[in-house]
Amino acid sequence: MVSAGSEAPISDAARPDLRADCGSCFGLCCVALPFGASADFAVDKAAGEPCRNLEADFRCGIHSRLREKGFAGCTVYDCFGAGQKVSHTTFEGRDWRAHPRTASRMFSVFPVMRQLHELLWYLTEALTLPAARPVHDELRRALRTTEELTRGSADELLALDVAAHRDGVNALLLRTSELARAGVRPKGRGKRKNHRGADLMGARLRGADLRGASLRGACLIAADLTGADLSAADLIGADLRDADLRDADLSGADLTGAIFLTQAQLNAARGDTATRLPSALTRPAHW
Repeated sequence: MVSAGSEAPISDAARPDLRADCGSCFGLCCVALPFGASADFAVDKAAGEPCRNLEADFRCGIHSRLREKGFAGCTVYDCFGAGQKVSHTTFEGRDWRAHPRTASRMFSVFPVMRQLHELLWYLTEALTLPAARPVHDELRRALRTTEELTRGSADELLALDVAAHRDGVNALLLRTSELARAGVRPKGRGKRKNHRGADLMGARLRGADLRGASLRGACLIAADLTGADLSAADLIGADLRDADLRDADLSGADLTGAIFLTQAQLNAARGDTATRLPSALTRPAHW
């Protein structure tokens, strides 16, 4: 525990089912999802069309060279374990190549499952926050309900109003965040910053005191956060991706105790050896 009211995100080891296991998946993110030629992807690909780099064993043929081959977007995507869940639980190991009639439904189920698994990840982390103990019972109920939904049939998952379920869980996660950050204050007598949903694209935030700030859903594309103090800040949904190959710069920033920060967000940004990370997250290789 580094900052008052927060602690490092839960380790993947505690919930291996919420960690992507590409070797146990039928390459669903490489087929089900569309992408367009851009700085993130070298080519166009339609939804349901296999990526040209997908091999017969459902593995990526350029996995170790994705960035240099123009597929940086693949390195910042995380299914939170939804791929293997759909492959081996929902469809009981029947892959879309051997059973082509399942393909369309499998590809439609995948993004629904991905949203549910992302919620499981956030709920699991929320339960590690001591200051959020007043809502732990509600968090546990939401976790059980979400887990039950992931075990539904393909038809049940396709009929699910996942947006409505997300709204309910997000309201609970917001209360969790407020409790976790309540005891955190910037230096001096300053108030915690509220940048929820703010457009901070390219913002100059070098050395900013953002301890305990809300950056939920903020656009931080290409923002200069060099040396910023983001300890105990809520970063759920904050966009740290690049713009014209300019990443959000976290060099020397302090992210210890950051709430709801994911590995995918780190992978999308730029940092260095001086960037302080939550203990459960890994310094990206390209830093």
